[in-house]
Order: sequence, then C-alpha cells, then structure tokens
Amino acid sequence: MRLYTLSKRHFVLVFIVFFICFGVIVLIGIAGPEIITSRALPPISPTTKGNLTSPLKLQTPGLSTYNQELWLTCHFEQNSVVEIRKNVSMMVTISGVMQDTSVPNIRVYPHNHTRSLHCANRLCDEIIVLHLGYLNYTEYVITVTFYNLMSSEFPIKDVNFTLKMYNASFSQVEIWFRFIFVVFTFMVTCLFAHSLRKFSMRDWAIEQKWMSILLPLLLLYNDPFFPLSFLVSSWFPGMLDDLFQAIFLCALLIFWLCVYHGFRVQGERKFLTFYLPKLIIVGLLWLAAVTLGIWQTVNELHDPTYQYRVDTSNFQGMKIFFLIVGSVYILYLVFLIVRACSELKNMPYFDLRLKFLTGLTFIVLIISIVIIYLRFGANILQDNFVAELSTHYQNSAEFLSFYGLLNFYLYTLAYVYSPSKNAVYESQLKDNPAFSMLNDSDDDVIYGSDYEEMPLQNGRANKSKYQDESDSD
Repeated sequence: MRLYTLSKRHFVLVFIVFFICFGVIVLIGIAGPEIITSRALPPISPTTKGNLTSPLKLQTPGLSTYNQELWLTCHFEQNSVVEIRKNVSMMVTISGVMQDTSVPNIRVYPHNHTRSLHCANRLCDEIIVLHLGYLNYTEYVITVTFYNLMSSEFPIKDVNFTLKMYNASFSQVEIWFRFIFVVFTFMVTCLFAHSLRKFSMRDWAIEQKWMSILLPLLLLYNDPFFPLSFLVSSWFPGMLDDLFQAIFLCALLIFWLCVYHGFRVQGERKFLTFYLPKLIIVGLLWLAAVTLGIWQTVNELHDPTYQYRVDTSNFQGMKIFFLIVGSVYILYLVFLIVRACSELKNMPYFDLRLKFLTGLTFIVLIISIVIIYLRFGANILQDNFVAELSTHYQNSAEFLSFYGLLNFYLYTLAYVYSPSKNAVYESQLKDNPAFSMLNDSDDDVIYGSDYEEMPLQNGRANKSKYQDESDSD
C-alpha cells in the first residue's frame, strides 16, 4: 500500500489537502442559498372567521418540481400570558389545481387529527398541519377546520399559517454538486480498481478489499438517479435516495468493525465467527432506519397530515430499539479499537495502519459531531429522530459539509490504500503481522531514521547495505 511509502511530510500533506478540500466546500456552502424558503400567509383573525369554527381556505402560490416538498405550519397568538397546554382537533382537505384551473381532490376523504399545543407568553409552539413529500400540481388549495378551539381559557388573537418548501435555487445547486461528486467518485473508483489489477485478491489487504466495496456504494450515496426527482412526480426517487444513503452509511459502520478486528485476525476469516456478528448488529441498525423511513413515507402518502408523534407507542419503541443497538455497536467498536491498539502497538506495519485509520476517522467523527450539535443542539435525541422539517438541512453549508466530508474521507483512504510503485514486494507480505515483526523501531522502519533515503519495502536488507557502505567509508 502507498501507506507504507509515505514519509512524515507526506502524511502531513495528505491531511492538509483533506482540510483544504473540506474548507473550500464549506465556504461554497456558506455562500450558497438557503435550503428551506418560507412564505407567510395573511394572518386570520377569529372575529372574521366566526371564532374559527368555519373552514379556513388557503391557496399556495405557484410551485415547481424544484420546490421538491411542501409543509404547512401553523402557530397561534393568544391574548393571555398564561401558559396553556391543550389538544387541538382539526380536519384537513387537500386539492390540486390543474393547468386548466380545475381543482380535483387529491384525497377523497378529509383527514382528522389531533395536535398537542403548548402556549406561553402570548405565543404558541408551531405545529405542522401537513407535509407533501413530492409535488404533483403547481398549486394546492388546502382547507383547514378547527374544532372547539376558542374558549375563555384560550383566547386567540390571530392564526398564522406559513408555507415552507425547498428553495428552487438550492435544488439546482444540489443537482450540480451531486453530479460533481458522482463524477469524481466514478473517477476515483476506476483509478483504484485499475491500480489493483496486477494483484490477486488474496494479496489485497483488508482495507483494499473494503475500499473496493465502499467506493461503488459511495457512488450510490451520491445518487446518480437524483435528477429523476424533478422529472417524475413520484415518491420512488426520494425513497431510493434514502435507501442508498442508509446502505452506504451501514457499510461504513461494518468497514470500521471488520478492519479493526481484521488487524488481529489473520488468515481465513470465517463468515460465521467474523462477519456474521457484525452483520447482525449493523443490519439491525439498517433495518430500523429503513423501516422508520418507509413507515413515515407510506403513512404520509395515505395521509399528508400524518405525524410520527401521533403514533407514540410504536415510535418510542423503535427509537429505544435504535438507541440500544447503536450503543451496542459503539461499545463493540471501542472494544475492537482498544484490543487492536494493545496487541499491535509493537508491529510497525500494522501500527502505522492502525494510527492512520484511527486518526483520520477520529477527525471525521469529530467534525460530524460538531456539525450535528450546531444543527440540533441538546435536542438531538428528542424529536429529531426521523426526517421531517426540523431534521432537514437549513443551509447549503450543512448539506455540502456532510456530503463533502464523507466523499473526501473515502477519497483520502483510496489514495493512501492504493498500491505504491513498489507494491510487488508488498504483495509478498500479504496481510500477516508476522512479516512486520522487525527489530527496528517504528521510526527506523517507516521513516528511515538516519537513513532517510532507505525505502520501507527493502526493510533491514537495505539498511544493512547502507551500514556496510558507511563502515567502508
């Protein structure tokens, strides 16, 4: 691997290039457009609508496929400063406006739901009335009817409705950057596969085997089929995108487990004892994430006013299950890292592989945690568990930072794990730590110590040659 031939300066340069690329993509995102655009509808006063007992008819402005999704939110302004908690019942009917101005009903039956309302200091928390996952029409007519809303204990001053949708400018930015990432990932995948063509798969290191899997999955993560979302009025492209992301992220989780365990387990890695436990743990995470996403999507297709919070028992059960399996994964990964560090610290080749992967992965995880914390704050484990308005990216910087981080992470690994120019000798070492049990220190073997021109692949033989020449002088 190229990892064995890199000097300290080369390692520093690799990390500098990684940070420069990530910084550039973040700056581009900061200069980019907002992701979610809002349009407030005129406030509705109870005095003009018969104490809000009559239906409230709302019409959206002109929409395009670049708006992708539509949310209708509502918040109340009350005359009292008293804190109030109550359940609000409402009925919602949705109709789509055709190009010939006809208004067919999208859903034949109206939808009745109850929302929990919390008010304090004259303002109430915003509630989501409905969510459309894809747009079939250029305009929508939405009729909302509240039941038993007004009372002496809950005097309402105004009702404010807000339409939220994806910014059309951001949709164009997303298309272009996904396309750029797809092209670069395809090029990196082809170059990495081309560099391994001279070697048998039995000579590949475990990192190289996994990179040959992760790079094609990264291509799916960037979703080459994403433009279909703007050409086809269907839920399928969006669901396909979510599925690709879940598959790639879970494959990345398995990669970390297998590599840290594989450093210690040489020879034949049996499926039942090596791969199966890891597949079960990560498979449960994947199954929980995909099931929750499909559950939310299917319910919204039948009822755009559906919210997962309404189905509290099932949602909380799935959430607890996800957190338990996630905790088991973290503990297992930490255990494998500690065991690998304790057993391989005196093996120069494997020690270097362990340090590089752990260092780069730790940096990526820290950046991800910082971004997530800045996005959600301390409420990350509360109601931001599934994708709805609160969990969507708020600006282009968040979107590009996540996508760029994972792409540059895989590109860096592909470069470092690709075969070096002198990789023929490396293939003889295979993936066995017994060949790395040298008497030299890490600095002597990897970086050459006083013999800076000594290549790593020639090991002690070349060092002896340099010493003999020095003695003769």
